[in-house]
Amino acid sequence: MLTIIESLLDWVYKKKCYFCRSSKEAVKMCSKCYDTLEYLPVKVNRTIDRCNVFCAGVYNKNLQKLIRGLKYHKQKDLAFYMAKFMYDYWQKIDKTNDYEIVPVPIFKAREKKRKYNHMNLTAEEFCKLSGYTVNYRLITRIKDTKPQYKLSKKERSKNLSGAFAVDKTQYNGKKLLLIDDICTTGSTFEEMIKELKNAGINDISCLACSTPFEE
Repeated sequence: MLTIIESLLDWVYKKKCYFCRSSKEAVKMCSKCYDTLEYLPVKVNRTIDRCNVFCAGVYNKNLQKLIRGLKYHKQKDLAFYMAKFMYDYWQKIDKTNDYEIVPVPIFKAREKKRKYNHMNLTAEEFCKLSGYTVNYRLITRIKDTKPQYKLSKKERSKNLSGAFAVDKTQYNGKKLLLIDDICTTGSTFEEMIKELKNAGINDISCLACSTPFEE
């Protein structure tokens, strides 16, 4: 019933594309704008403690606007398009369905203030597309870290040290796919991998929607 009402409201008020403002398709991201998103070559972006990290695209233009809109401007509908972009890329790497998705967690107080974790929303949409499961409880953020974007590699590592805790009782034995929006130096993935491996969990891959650096 809720879906029907939402569809009627979309039809009445003509949902506009967040990017070009067109109401022709009545969606948050029209097909024309989605098609402007550029993929990076399918290859390992970096390796952290023998775990492969992949980055789907470059953090610029409409991909940057997509991530920022979802993360900071409450454009929750954009989670589907971010997940689709990442999933379409991931399919070229691994088409098996035995992964469990672990979205990068945010500190509870920050999530409460923002009212959502954009990576949780993206993980849910990714799982709808892939058939994977999502695990929110395996790893939590226990330290309220500073924003990373102004920090150097050394400062990022220090900032994230001790930021995550793993509850191995929540591990289901599946291969893990850690997902995040942006991978700059890899410090967030690195700290999560370290804590997971300290708990004896080793079958880990990482996928970021974007990286600031063109390959």
